[in-house]
Amino acid sequence: MRFVLASRSPARLATLRAAGIEPEVVVSDVDEDALLALMPDASPQQKVIALAEAKGREVATQLADDDAVVVACDSMFEMDGEVRGKPSDAGDATRRLRQMRGNHGTLHTGHHVIVGARSTSSSASTEVHIGPMSDAEIEAYVATGEPLHVAGSFTIDGLGGWFVERLEGDHTNVIGISLPLVRRMLAELDIDITQSFQLAV
Repeated sequence: MRFVLASRSPARLATLRAAGIEPEVVVSDVDEDALLALMPDASPQQKVIALAEAKGREVATQLADDDAVVVACDSMFEMDGEVRGKPSDAGDATRRLRQMRGNHGTLHTGHHVIVGARSTSSSASTEVHIGPMSDAEIEAYVATGEPLHVAGSFTIDGLGGWFVERLEGDHTNVIGISLPLVRRMLAELDIDITQSFQLAV
């Protein structure tokens, strides 16, 4: 089975590989800001699903392969009523992390799966509790560059994992792709993901 990940995220790719799937990566060219501008009153879940759908459809059109399984995702972090994608720069990441320390928010990930002419969409949400962080720790973390490339300005599978104290929900969703949700979505489309497992070396 040709399994295509419509995302450039190395964390999503690593998560699928660790779970026994070796996907082909094909990145879309969706104008995320333009799409979001069309839905100012949408909920975070609606926004991430819309972005995932747009990315998945564009990649599926590029492939023109009815046998391919295309999985697209998009994530946003919501805290105190503010929805956040990737920070605009180091200053923005620093500001966000100062607000997040000792606080909690929700990571929303939209998922869109396409198999031929059929498709399905859904989202998963995980509550993330961030521990105390000193100004020096935030400065050091931002200096690594890691927070600049991820929704919410933190990771759990990298350096940011030192600061995440607790999760309520699926931990793979925080990485950017909910494996349990994708398995259920594939099952809706009559795909048994276990048939694509790669043997561990």
